[in-house]
Amino acid sequence: MSVKEQLDQTKEGFIATAPAEVQSEIFRHIQEQQQSGIIFGLKEGDKAPNFTLANPLGEPVNLYDELAKGPVVLTFYRGSWCPFCNIQLRAYQQLLPEIEKLGGQLIAVTPQSPDNSLSHKEKEELTFQVLSDSNGRVVDSYKILYEVPDYLQDVFKNKFGLDLTEFNKTDRWILPVPATFIIDKEGIVRRAHVNPDFMKRMESQEIIDQLQKL
Repeated sequence: MSVKEQLDQTKEGFIATAPAEVQSEIFRHIQEQQQSGIIFGLKEGDKAPNFTLANPLGEPVNLYDELAKGPVVLTFYRGSWCPFCNIQLRAYQQLLPEIEKLGGQLIAVTPQSPDNSLSHKEKEELTFQVLSDSNGRVVDSYKILYEVPDYLQDVFKNKFGLDLTEFNKTDRWILPVPATFIIDKEGIVRRAHVNPDFMKRMESQEIIDQLQKL
């Protein structure tokens, strides 16, 4: 199945099983972001901001150092608690040999704590870099940071038992708009997929098609 087909299937399951009030608040927030007038994310042709973040083992990873080796597929995701993120990451893991064959590599950035990223990598058998951006500085530089509104915080805490400040080891309720950027060796964004609807992600074939052009 394609990424879209898997995401659509998961969305159908969410609509079939989640309480109406939970669905209402989650879809309300998606709609508010879509109608806010905010243009989220870097655009194709933009220079990708450099950054250094630690992986779960505490080792620093610098974007421009990695770009010196070849193009980077840089994806930002919400956390291991998000089933839509997990579908995307599993699909990209399966794609990794093809990405590497084309001279590229995959880097994922998440606000979750390094400990949670480590357990996530082990559980999902992810072999690419997963970097923690708990304070959201990198997410903000890519123009995809947002503060989780109070009504959605209540849903997370009371319906899902999830406190993002604890999970991310930070004092702010922040998340990234899910985004994937394909960045060439010169640090230029060649393809961008940014969508406030977290149930939609960049398709695997689109990554391969773009890398083949670089």
